[in-house]
Amino acid sequence: MTLNLCVLTPNRIVWDSEVKEIILSTNSGQIGVLPNHAPIATAVDIGILRILGLNDQWLTMALMGGFARIGNNEITVLVNEAEKGSDINSEEAQKTLEIAEENLKKAEGKRQLIEANLALRRARTRVEAITGIS
Repeated sequence: MTLNLCVLTPNRIVWDSEVKEIILSTNSGQIGVLPNHAPIATAVDIGILRILGLNDQWLTMALMGGFARIGNNEITVLVNEAEKGSDINSEEAQKTLEIAEENLKKAEGKRQLIEANLALRRARTRVEAITGIS
């Protein structure tokens, strides 16, 4: 038995095919989803989506926050941005992470600190999607 996974952003369909299992980063932690999972709607955090494909290979995807609906072996993930780990340029992602770390050190005031922390989380997530660690 499989799950139908659909990952959507405002601009495109990032993923739409059957999978064996996923591990999703939610605002309350990671959840694993197998076939016949109980129906749930949840907020999706900035983090990694791990996908076990039908070929028994794990894939990663960087998600930048949104919502997910799970039910009847269908998973719909609506996010602001999503990138497959294999599509991310590792040099560019590492450079973005370094810039985000520097910007956090320079941040002054509450607003800049919040924005710098969010940029750092997004940059770390992209690097994690490439390396497969979190």
